[in-house]
Amino acid sequence: MAEIAVLGGGCFWCLEAVYRQMRGITSVVPGYAGGTVLHPTYLQVCSGQTGHAEVVQLEWDHTVLNYRQILDCFFTLHDPTTLNRQGHDVGSQYRSVIFYTSPQQHDIAQEAISGITNSNLWGAKPVTEVLPLDTFWPAEPEHHDYYAKHPYAGYCQAVITPKVTKARQALGDMMLQAGE
Repeated sequence: MAEIAVLGGGCFWCLEAVYRQMRGITSVVPGYAGGTVLHPTYLQVCSGQTGHAEVVQLEWDHTVLNYRQILDCFFTLHDPTTLNRQGHDVGSQYRSVIFYTSPQQHDIAQEAISGITNSNLWGAKPVTEVLPLDTFWPAEPEHHDYYAKHPYAGYCQAVITPKVTKARQALGDMMLQAGE
């Protein structure tokens, strides 16, 4: 069975857009985790009433990429110091959260957060939650590969494109190049 990572750092469209362009990532699925409602819908999660976070579920090629590199990308893409918000997206569904699937993932996540705290990378202490993954619910089909399908939509241009650009600049060789 392949190892998975489940991460929430604001809008799942943003995370999905960058991870789809990262070397070694073999699968990216937007969805929901951490809530109390079975089979939640986008509208339910957006209401903030279900307790779910918007997340992405990742699978990757271990010969190309390791879990710490996935987390390094994660902490480059969002501000882990803002509680229940990313930019104009506000609510617990946009919280910074790592859902671990093994004790090793838990330990690596804690080490990554300690490193960010000690380096004062963001100028404040991270509020990223580290929780065991209970259930991942895939988002509805219209949310899959959203950025690729709607690159000129206002939200994509104003929010996602700058994150993709930032990731390309910060992560360099970890990102796929045109034609790959």
